[in-house]
Amino acid sequence: MNGTAFAAGLAVFLLTSCQRETEGKLVELSGRLFVFNYRVATANYLVTLRKLRPMPDGSLVSAEFENPRGGDLLIAREKIFPIEDTIVIQSPHLQCVRKDHPYAVTIRILSASGEVLQEIATSITSDVDQSVLPAKPLVIGPGYTPNPDVFHADGTQDMSAYSDCPK
Repeated sequence: MNGTAFAAGLAVFLLTSCQRETEGKLVELSGRLFVFNYRVATANYLVTLRKLRPMPDGSLVSAEFENPRGGDLLIAREKIFPIEDTIVIQSPHLQCVRKDHPYAVTIRILSASGEVLQEIATSITSDVDQSVLPAKPLVIGPGYTPNPDVFHADGTQDMSAYSDCPK
């Protein structure tokens, strides 16, 4: 076998093995992280998916996020728009995120009728815990007015974090 034939055979093998990896999938996980917004004292899960092929009209993405505080799963659902190549889904606000703890996330791509077209199970781990955030937003309103519950009239500040989180 000459070098050209070998290179062509290797290229075909690599291309077909890449196709098998995504065969039958509509999306692949492209990102997952925690978003901590210090200014408004919020934390959220954020997951991004990359479309691998066109979606049926009316498709939805649904995600179930482990609740760091405990209790019921946190659920988010978004419509998938045909024109967008990336799907982004964000959880409701979180409390009690712990550093180095893997939190379970299940993502489902659903048809317009609710049929599960694809399911992805993953986890998200934070490299900081939520104690980096104050329990109350630092600012309120559209003008970013200092929050009087944090910045008191006597000049003192309450930057305390959540103290009632499970261990």
